[in-house]
Parts: sequence; structure tokens; C-alpha cells
Amino acid sequence: MRVIGGSRRSLPLKSVPGEKTRPTQDRIRETLFNILSSYVPGSLFIDLFSGTGAIGIEALSRGASHCYFVEKSRAAAGVIKENLAFTRFEQESTLFRMDVMNGIAYCEETVGGACDIIFMDPPYHEGYEEPVIERLSGSCLISPETLVIIEADIKTDFSFAEKYNFSVFRNKEYKTSKHVFLKRKNI
Repeated sequence: MRVIGGSRRSLPLKSVPGEKTRPTQDRIRETLFNILSSYVPGSLFIDLFSGTGAIGIEALSRGASHCYFVEKSRAAAGVIKENLAFTRFEQESTLFRMDVMNGIAYCEETVGGACDIIFMDPPYHEGYEEPVIERLSGSCLISPETLVIIEADIKTDFSFAEKYNFSVFRNKEYKTSKHVFLKRKNI
């Protein structure tokens, strides 16, 4: 696994030992950031369920101004710290080692307003998507311009998003997974 593009292009990233963390494959990460190319420079980025930190580090490498990483696992948070130190992005990042709901609350307190991009890659088939979207629906982190991107199993249904005033405006499918792009509706 490596940084795909930007200022830290080709730098290798460490992975979390074992099979609990499922890093986004390089080619899928490259496709995602090609889609996001006009959104990332100068952005405030939040990486929920951060795993190795590869998504947030990729955003920083491509010009995001700051990235907040939220990861509950001690082992994964340790790997994120190592990857941030190796890529020299410690100053442009904040790591919250806690569950995602508390992490969102800490991001709200720290950021104090809307961010540009929120990415989340929760464990597949564990039902995190809807509660997180429900929590974000009333969050100061979200404005009508904020992009929320969820990596999920290809069969995951996102019809619940409407209930929380989000609309799916893009869906990029891969072999077994997909990226779902959401924006909050103007209310």
C-alpha cells in the first residue's frame, strides 16, 4: 500500500496486522481521488473509521489543509501515527482514538463549523452507515456543500439517506464494493 498521488506520491504506508482492518485498494483509492480532484485542494477533510489512515493521508498529499482521523482500534491508531510521521503530515492532522460517535462530537468541538469532505469506511455488514448518517444530519460539520462519501459493500442499500435529508448524487461501483456520495438537501 502506498500514497497514490500528490506531494507524497509513492511513499509506502504501513498496514494494520491481521484481517480486522480492510484498507481500500490502491486502484480504488486512485479512482476515488480522481473523482474528488477538484474538491480536495484546500479542503477540511474528516476520515471516519480511519484504519491505516491511507484515505486521509492521500487527501493531505493532494492538498487538503487538515485531516481529522477517527479510529477506535489501538493497533490501527498506532499505525496511523506511524504513517503520519513517515509522511510528515503530523502538523496537518489530528487523530482521535475513540469510537465514531464520540469522534464526531470531538470534531464538532474542534472544527466548530462545516467541513468540506467526510469520508467513512465502516466495517461491512455491521450497520454503522445509518446511525452515522443520522448523527451527521444534525451536525454543525455538515453544510449543503459538504461531501459525505461512504465506502460500503456493493449490496448495501442507502435508501435511508432521504429520511435524514441527504440525497445520493453519485454512486461509483467496483467489483465487490462501492463509493456512495451524499449531500445534505437544502432545508
